Amino acid sequence: MISAQAWADAQRLWDFQQMGHELRPCSVAIGLGSHDLGVADTTADLYHRGMMPLIVFTGATSRTTRDRMPRGEAEHYRERAMELGVPADAILVEPRARNTGENIRFSRALLEEHQAAVSSVLLISKPYEERRAYATARKLWPEVEWLSASTPMTLPEYADSIGDARLVIDMLVGAQQRLMIYPLHGFMIQQQVPEDVVVGYERLCRAGFTSRLVEDAVKRK
Repeated sequence: MISAQAWADAQRLWDFQQMGHELRPCSVAIGLGSHDLGVADTTADLYHRGMMPLIVFTGATSRTTRDRMPRGEAEHYRERAMELGVPADAILVEPRARNTGENIRFSRALLEEHQAAVSSVLLISKPYEERRAYATARKLWPEVEWLSASTPMTLPEYADSIGDARLVIDMLVGAQQRLMIYPLHGFMIQQQVPEDVVVGYERLCRAGFTSRLVEDAVKRK
């Protein structure tokens, strides 16, 4: 049973992760691979709304996706987007990345290989990782403009879609930890974290929502 206090603290972290960017057409979209096919659904929707002419889906597999996505996260995303009407020639697949930093670096290299002119990128992630993904992208590819997007969902809706509310809160806590420690190691840009978010994060850690924390701050996952 998750307490009302834990839900309130999780909501603070969820709200902080939302960048609130006003979307507009960009040179390209990068869809970050994960267990969540909703990223592919949102990317396809934004393509049909004219937000980008080209998509990169990036991601290999992880311990949470190797069984569900045996052909790799990016390839499963591509297949899903094509089912939703995105033409094959509008999609590039980057199949090697195993963390957010590699997602950005490898996608950039793929776009350069294809001689794509990139001045702005629509970065599409899971809802609870918008800010983390944005901070990483800004650090690794500062020459372009980044806009963050994710499936528009509330925290309860997302928890219901995953089917494991405790895991979702664990993931929120893990994302928040990385936002605070990774800038110290040059993995992402520094961002100001409001005091109430820090307090909520620490309270959730004390309550045991710690399965997605990194013990070694230099680890990327």
